[in-house]
Formats: sequence, C-alpha cells, structure tokens
Amino acid sequence: MKRRAFLPLLGLAPLAATFRPTRLMQPEKLFFKDDGTIPNSAYPLLLYRQAFAARDATGAAWLESQFAANNWTNSWRNGVYPYHHYHSTSHEALGIYAGSALLHLGGESGQKVRVQAGDILVIPAGVGHKNLGGENLGVVGAYPDGRHWDLNRGQPGERPQTDKNIAALPLPATDPLLGRSAGVPAIWQ
Repeated sequence: MKRRAFLPLLGLAPLAATFRPTRLMQPEKLFFKDDGTIPNSAYPLLLYRQAFAARDATGAAWLESQFAANNWTNSWRNGVYPYHHYHSTSHEALGIYAGSALLHLGGESGQKVRVQAGDILVIPAGVGHKNLGGENLGVVGAYPDGRHWDLNRGQPGERPQTDKNIAALPLPATDPLLGRSAGVPAIWQ
C-alpha cells in the first residue's frame, strides 16, 4: 500500500502531505579532509534538498517520526551551535523544519552552505559544522541507534582520542530519510 493512502487510514493525514517521493532522491555529497584541527571524514556529508514539505511544528513532528522509523533517535529540537564543533561518538542527522541558515561545514577550511526548511543533512562523525547566522532556524537532530553524542571543538588534547572514537563507530544500517534501501547504506559502504 502506498504511504500517502495508508497514513490517512491511521488518522495521520497531516503527515501524508509531508511525504515526498524519496526513492529517486539523490543527496548532494560534500567531502572534507582532516585540517589538523577538525578530523572530518572519508565519508561524505549528505545534503537532501527539499526532502519534505511540512514546516514548523508539523515539520518537526514529521522529522522525529521519519528519523525514528529509520532508527535515528535520541532526537532534540533546537538549532546549530555558532562555533565549529564535531561529534566523535556518533554520526548526526539534522532536519531543517523552519527558517534558514548559512552553515560552515568542514571547519575553517571547509565550505559555506545555505540550508532552509525542507533540507536534511547527514553528518558523518568528525565533520565540523557551525551556524554562521540564520533566520528563524528550527532543527531536529537525531543519531543512529539513539547513540549519545559528545561535543568537540578542535581544541588541543581532544585528539587522538576523538580519532579513536570515530574509527570505532559502526556504519549506520539505515539512512534517516530513505531507510535501508538508499542513502547512507549505499553511499558510505
């Protein structure tokens, strides 16, 4: 049964309207090299543009539900820190449900990318990210298998332990948006 037809039967008609065909959706792939401070990753950061239609609280609820259905949990709602940081104990999904922002990805040597409501980022462990400024930004974050995350800022003494943490992480079995069939499992193999 098609999801658009099934969700209204469950009384979830508002969520049916947020679904976009994702089977053919191809993410942008952004690669960042270790800059000596931010480890970054051999795996690309994945950026799905306009992956869902709902906005504000409805969009946040849809993201939480979609991420959880694909086993990306331990979610939160907020924004992106205004300083370079990365996580060594988990990969991270960020779904933008409101507003827009200019993110600096990959550390000081990285790339500045504008994101807006409807976009989803899948950030490999070690990849730096920073909010350079936004307007009414609303984000849902989640982690594969509900992993707990740490916060690293590229400070002296973080490495080599963060490098060891990143190397020990399993690859996620699912993509937070596309599930088992595409995205992370196919691209990060």
